[in-house]
Amino acid sequence: MSRRILLSVTAGVVVLGGAGAFALAYAGGRPPALAHSTARYAAPEGDRGGSLAFTTDVTASSGVKNVKVLAWPAKSSFATKGLTVREMVAAETAVCEPAGGDTVRCTYEIPVTRADAEASPRGLWHVAVLATAKNGDTTLNTEAADFTVL
Repeated sequence: MSRRILLSVTAGVVVLGGAGAFALAYAGGRPPALAHSTARYAAPEGDRGGSLAFTTDVTASSGVKNVKVLAWPAKSSFATKGLTVREMVAAETAVCEPAGGDTVRCTYEIPVTRADAEASPRGLWHVAVLATAKNGDTTLNTEAADFTVL
């Protein structure tokens, strides 16, 4: 085999190997992605209790470790100072089920009592989400979905 051909083959292997490593690093380094986030609030009425339900799809190539959820009123200190990852780590955890491929569908549901509803500020509320992938990457969306308390 001539020296030119050997050098060309070696250079090709190095370039392809480098491109493959870059592609793997890029694919593994993307943070979790949120999609189709919805919130539904139902106030208690008569003898029927109320509820808050939130659903979102989370995709992460390394898998999803957990999803934290926090509902907060738009007219609160979070609106001015913002929510942080540190604060969201202490939030409640959504239940996640496989939805195909690297995606899970996460649901968070809580009952709302009459006392809860009466004590809650009226108006617009946001749902904040912190998604953590198994590789440690995180995504924080402080306004993933909205609902109104009347």
